[in-house]
Amino acid sequence: MKLFVYAAVLSVLAPFALASDSDSIDSAVRACYDVISGPAGTRDWARFHSLFADGARLIPVRTTPQGSSPVVMTPADYEKRAGANFEKTAFYESEVAHRVETFGDIAHVFSTYESRRAPGDKPFARGINSFQLIKTGTGWKIMTILWDSEREGQPIPSKYLTSPKTTPN
Repeated sequence: MKLFVYAAVLSVLAPFALASDSDSIDSAVRACYDVISGPAGTRDWARFHSLFADGARLIPVRTTPQGSSPVVMTPADYEKRAGANFEKTAFYESEVAHRVETFGDIAHVFSTYESRRAPGDKPFARGINSFQLIKTGTGWKIMTILWDSEREGQPIPSKYLTSPKTTPN
């Protein structure tokens, strides 16, 4: 009986994914931005992990004197790396525009983002998140996020600063 009560308490207190996070391509992408954004402090890492398919990867492109270099991370690697920064520093990332392509149970979303230290602040960074998603038995899950930042000599093309009128789901 004690085990049952303990399990019931844990299930109520443990962070969980919102059922709607995987309902559509847009809701999965929106949830990703939502879970990483906020004031300095801990993020809902259980919800974050629930957004990803098994084997998922997060890959920022870093520029070095030798050229572009990808940094390949699992969601757990990202939690460890970004979580340390989020604990100390507010971070708000929002989507400016997106383009969605689908075929069967796969989707690609080119999502233009802006990063801020507080809502309404001037962005300190902009770039494009390239989301690849798969539709599983439990809904849309993120397989990969590959991203690159705007920088001198690499502005975001104007076609990625607005969304087309309709997007498939």
